Amino acid sequence: MKEEDKEEEQIPEEEVADTTKEEEESAETKLEEPTEKEGAEETVEAEEAPAPAEEEEAKPPKKKEKEEEIVEERIYTIPLAKAWVRPPKKRAPRAMHMIRAFITKHMKLAIRVEEEEEKEELPKLVISKEVNEKVWNRGIQKPPRKIRVRAAKDKDGNVTVYLAEGE
Repeated sequence: MKEEDKEEEQIPEEEVADTTKEEEESAETKLEEPTEKEGAEETVEAEEAPAPAEEEEAKPPKKKEKEEEIVEERIYTIPLAKAWVRPPKKRAPRAMHMIRAFITKHMKLAIRVEEEEEKEELPKLVISKEVNEKVWNRGIQKPPRKIRVRAAKDKDGNVTVYLAEGE
């Protein structure tokens, strides 16, 4: 016990003084906060004002989502049986090419012609991951004989192919 008393005595008086000053300041602020309720209400209202501005800043990304609004949506059953005519190691890639050709034809996508004069962005065809996984599910040698897809065209003319619901 004598050793503990010695350790306590070795604490410099400056540190003890600093801690008491901090305690006094915190006690003073606690006393000031409840007495100044009117001032506290004004600060709360001032803090609430920037919140709507932050919400407005968050809204533009939502507008980007709206830019990709669906203009046209169709459900197709695409026959892939002709892919089985190919050699076994080329059937699934052939099925993917058949899906691209079918959607390009039926959704009336512009054919990409590489000309230097026309540098406009032509519509794109995007095949979703689910459709790709469905075709490749049983491997390269055994793609499905047919597949049901949902093709959605946005206002820019881009077409995205999704797996039809319930598949």
